[in-house]
Amino acid sequence: MNEMLVSAPARTARAAFPDLLRQWRMERRMSQLALATEAGISTRHLCFLEKGRSQPSREMVVLLASVLDIPLAAQNALLIAAGFAPLFTEARLDAPELSAVQQALDFMLAQQEPFPALVVDEAWNLRHRNTAATRILGALRPFYTVPAELAQNVMHVMCHPGGMRRFMPNWQEFTAAYLQVLHREATQGLSHAAARLREELLRYPDMPAAFASPQMDNPVVPMQLRIGKHDLSFFVTLTTFAMPRDVTLQQIKIEGFFPADDATAQLARKLAAEPEFSLLD
Repeated sequence: MNEMLVSAPARTARAAFPDLLRQWRMERRMSQLALATEAGISTRHLCFLEKGRSQPSREMVVLLASVLDIPLAAQNALLIAAGFAPLFTEARLDAPELSAVQQALDFMLAQQEPFPALVVDEAWNLRHRNTAATRILGALRPFYTVPAELAQNVMHVMCHPGGMRRFMPNWQEFTAAYLQVLHREATQGLSHAAARLREELLRYPDMPAAFASPQMDNPVVPMQLRIGKHDLSFFVTLTTFAMPRDVTLQQIKIEGFFPADDATAQLARKLAAEPEFSLLD
């Protein structure tokens, strides 16, 4: 397996606390001196923790995880490895305790009208979408030949030969930019689900070799669509929750599609105002 395609959590899921701590420190490219200084502890104590000669307190685990900026799910794993109960919840997105979050998501999706918006989870599976997404992006669904088990995953739909490729004049350029989010999540240890997903995507036929490495050529690459006789162009934003205390909330993303030109904006508004109008006409 290519080492570059595996995140730190994927490599260390069964590791003991000393191994997890050391691997996260190396993932963040920090020396023992740098981590100890940032955490306000002695280098000797950190060395003993990494060698298993000292047992950390719960507070020490949380402190080191905070300094290393470890994702909440991995912080829970670090706590368990050290013999403590997890600190962060991992509720279902539709759980009663997240009802306020659901309302916020519904509000954001509604505010994005008449332009598309999606809510995706850690593995980029579609969880929610607004009506505009159904009108515009959903118009392509009858033409997909993507396996049913992959059809709700936005990355697979983007990259699968039977997905959106043939409807996107700039598919290669946009997909190269789109995959940068996965590269960051995988190589920085932010999500082992992202690392697995990236491996799956890169195995598709005709995926350019350059997709396997980070590319930052353009600041913004629009998603161009050709549906029927209509051409549309959107740039995409990703929104996440600030300061989440739940694993699920840290992992979800809201994709907002904004018109990159006046023609796209006018067409999206026409679709919303005239229900009888279709992109496939």
